[in-house]
Amino acid sequence: MGKLQQRLKDHELSLFISLPANDAALAKAALEEGADALKVHFNVGHRASGTHFGSLDEYEAEFRSIREQFDGPFGVVPSGSLEGVSKEDIMRLAPLGFDFYSIYAHHLPSFMLENHGLDRTFAINEQYDLDLVQSASDFGFTALEASIVPGSEYGTPLSFADVMKYRHLAKHSGLPVVIPSQRRFVPGDIAALRDAGVKAVMLGAIVVGKTEDELRRAVSEFRNAMDRLS
Repeated sequence: MGKLQQRLKDHELSLFISLPANDAALAKAALEEGADALKVHFNVGHRASGTHFGSLDEYEAEFRSIREQFDGPFGVVPSGSLEGVSKEDIMRLAPLGFDFYSIYAHHLPSFMLENHGLDRTFAINEQYDLDLVQSASDFGFTALEASIVPGSEYGTPLSFADVMKYRHLAKHSGLPVVIPSQRRFVPGDIAALRDAGVKAVMLGAIVVGKTEDELRRAVSEFRNAMDRLS
């Protein structure tokens, strides 16, 4: 069983951090403040942070440095397009210490359904038929990332309408559901997300900012909120 699958199986709710930059110092800060898992990017433009991430070669040393800091789940977004996914890059991920990949379903080529020594997760956006994802568990995926907030609404508060959609996916997708912070989550949202049945909250740039101080403050606040629930 992969590290991500084990984490989601053994814990009611986990705190994942999608780093706003591929930076070992930011990773260290997130881990020190209580992150359970980390995610990084390459070969993709990240709309929420306004950042473009370059090739795997550019970050290999930084990724190795991050991996050396902890033994928990370490994931990566390997492309922002279907055409941009390289099989050679995917085959390099497990040897670099990655445990899972995360990519939109419409960016995921068929060769990524093969076993490359990684837990597999996929994301959906607001245009997907929420009932369609029920078929994904038949393909050996570990988790679903529910990126279902329209881009024009990034950074706005969580609503009950969002919570109902997350609950629908948690009940019917057949997969553990990870919720990225497309909304501007606050620690007070954690109880509602837990009650919706999600298995992990993934904080990204909208919540953690771009500096080490901002990231530390946000991760610490959400870690404390989760710990109080348990």
